[in-house]
Amino acid sequence: MRVAKKRKPKKRNPREKTSTSSYTDAEGNTLVLRDSLSEGSIAKVNEQIGNQAYSVDDLWQRRTELVFERLAVSWEIAGLPLDDQKMLLGRYRMADPETRRWVRETIDQHVREHIPGLA
Repeated sequence: MRVAKKRKPKKRNPREKTSTSSYTDAEGNTLVLRDSLSEGSIAKVNEQIGNQAYSVDDLWQRRTELVFERLAVSWEIAGLPLDDQKMLLGRYRMADPETRRWVRETIDQHVREHIPGLA
């Protein structure tokens, strides 16, 4: 009878921490965004979603969420820090219209300054 050897998990090379920028709204909530994205992430965001079932508004909404997902590192709201990607996106989706507008405008400004290939 042969005994199976346990494999050691492969060690991953640690990723370099990317630089970030923090933005604070009028209520003191802080959104932290990555200052750069990989070429693959930029290409993914820039590619068109080719489904005829999507309206222009659906495409705009999906692209906005995709950019948010790629850039958001953390978001502190009312003293509660969020840094899990699913929680961040969920919080963005349930934000009131004013908060969503602030996030969109903040991301637009951030992209123009830091990631012009994404604009």
